[in-house]
Parts: sequence; C-alpha cells; structure tokens
Amino acid sequence: MESLNRVEISRSALIHNFQVCRQLAGDAAILPLVKADGYGHGMIDCARIFASQGAAAFGVAEAIEGVRLREAGITQPILVLVGVVPQTLPAIVDARLTPVVTDATILPALSRLAGASGSELGLHLKVDAGMGRQGTLPADFRDLVRAVLATPHLRLDGVMAHFPLADDRQSDNSAEVLRTFQQTTAMLADFNCGKCCLHLANSGGLFYVAGARLDMVRPGIALYGYYPDGAAGTATASPPRLRPAMRYVTRIIQVRRVPKGSGLGYCHLFTTARPSTLAVLPVGYANGYLRNLTGRAEVLIGGRRAPVVGRISMNLALVDVTDLPEPQVGDEVVLLGRQGQGEIGADEIAGWMETISYEVLCLFGQLNARVLVD
Repeated sequence: MESLNRVEISRSALIHNFQVCRQLAGDAAILPLVKADGYGHGMIDCARIFASQGAAAFGVAEAIEGVRLREAGITQPILVLVGVVPQTLPAIVDARLTPVVTDATILPALSRLAGASGSELGLHLKVDAGMGRQGTLPADFRDLVRAVLATPHLRLDGVMAHFPLADDRQSDNSAEVLRTFQQTTAMLADFNCGKCCLHLANSGGLFYVAGARLDMVRPGIALYGYYPDGAAGTATASPPRLRPAMRYVTRIIQVRRVPKGSGLGYCHLFTTARPSTLAVLPVGYANGYLRNLTGRAEVLIGGRRAPVVGRISMNLALVDVTDLPEPQVGDEVVLLGRQGQGEIGADEIAGWMETISYEVLCLFGQLNARVLVD
C-alpha cells in the first residue's frame, strides 16, 4: 500500500540544477549541501545523483548523516557542519568524516581517536567572518591554526565561513564578509601547512557575490530548484533557470455538496456564501500542510486553482471546487508543483506560511512518502 500523499522528486531537475551551479562555479569545486535529508528531497538519493555529476564533497549537519552516506556508498569527503562534540567523535573518525572545528577544545580528543585508529584526520576550520553564529573570531584564527598544526594525527584541509546576507543583493555586508575572510585566511601563508581549501559561498554567494567562489562553493537551496532570495530571484533569473525538483500531490477522498450558510471545519472559520461543492483531501499539518495555510492556500485540480477553505486539521483539508468541472473521488490534487498549465511553487507557499522555501521543502519532503521520478 502507498500513502495517498506523495512527494515526487525529479532526478532530471536535480541534475539540471547541479549543472547550473557547475557553470556558475567556474573552476571551483562543488560541495552540495545534503543535510536535513537533502532539504526534504532525500539525502542518499540526492548525494548519489550529485556524485554522478562530479560533486567534490558533501555537507551534512550531524555526524549520523555522514555515517548514513558512508553506509550508502558515498566515498567523497563529507563535512560535518554541526555537532562536533566528544559524543560524536568516534563516529567521525570511524566513518572518515571531516569535522568542521570552531575552537581548539576538541583537538586533543580528535587527536587521540585518530592516533588510536592509526590514521591522520583532515579537518576544516570555521571562521566567524560576520555571520555571528558559530566559528572562531578572526583575532583568534592564528592561534587556532597553530594549535591544529601542533597537534599530532590532525591535518588542516580547509577553512570556511558563512554569509549572513548573501540573499540581499542590495546589502554591502557580503562584500565585507568576503574581505574579512580573505584577510583572515591570508595569514595561512605564514604557516607551512600545504594546500588549504577556502570556501565561503552558499547559494546566495554563488549567484550574487562577486569573487566569492574561491576554491569551493557550497550550494544548497539552488540545487533543489529555488533561488536564495525567493520569488525575487525567480523573477529576475537569467537562463538557464533553476527547476524545482519537488512535487507534492494528494487525492480527493470525497466530493460533498453543501447548502449556503454551512460552517466548515473546526471553529467554523469559513461559512459558505452559496451552495458549494467541496473536495475533501487527506492532508493536514501532520503532513506539513500547516494550520496557518488556512484561508490562504490554493491547490491545483485539473490544472486549475481552487482555494482551501475552513480550518486545516491534522489529516484533512477542504477545497472549494464549485467552479471546477465535476471533480471526482481519486482525482489528483497538486499542493506543490505543476499540473497542466498551472503551477504552485514553494516560494508562493512560503508566502502563505510566512516563512521561506527552505522550510516548505523540508516539511513536505520529510513528512510524506517520497519517490524519485524520471
């Protein structure tokens, strides 16, 4: 049996988006971010697809994600961006993951475990070049590099930072962050530490910040078909344009005809102003279709838009199909994606939810049955 709610992930769209990023990156290597289960698209499937297209490395949040990628046969370097703490170090060493280190406190434990395994462990350092969230401050960077180089069984393979405002093309912040990062990492020339990979650009940095490509780029949302500045980016994008990779569909489970003046759902937030035909959908906030879509969302049935009416509940939603031609039980309903000439994108849904496309994709992709298509 399969769920009536189904998330479809387009292999061809993922490949297309990788190639768009590849073109923009020039000579820089590409590290796809596949954390958060590939932004809801399926971490392992996405990593395998991106690996086939030439991905140089991968980025995950926690060590357990990296372990799962290794178990799935991914051989490229895997950077652990979050949660490099004593409890995760054995898994990091055993699975040959690359920890992103933010201060020197973790170095002795890393060294002991790497030495016990008879290996040298490569790591990347994270600089807080303006993000203000995580990393070593520029003033402390020299001491951190010195500590890494003085610790046996450890090797400095890279240095990274992160843009806080790369999706704002009008801001001067990204240029300042880039300048701070380059000035900070310039001191690596004072150490005999060999080639060190410098990387800073997320999707926004790749698309919008001149000079940010450096040695490697870390696209995330762009690989899944959306621009980091949302609808504004989509409206102004030059060819080749990104292609959304996720489509979220359900089925009509009942068609009801109710009289004028009928209150619908919890709290009767919506009352029919005319005799109405309603389609009942087996989808709700348990499936990521949040309550705050109530009174805002629309869906596609037969390629035409229809409004969601009444309070969205845990597993049910109502759609007013009075103006549509004879919808039937079992008909496909598109919550996200294209149907016929109609399309509803994650940026539009994000506007209804008062959030960003990233959250929409994670919610839909992680809370529903998912299948890779084409």
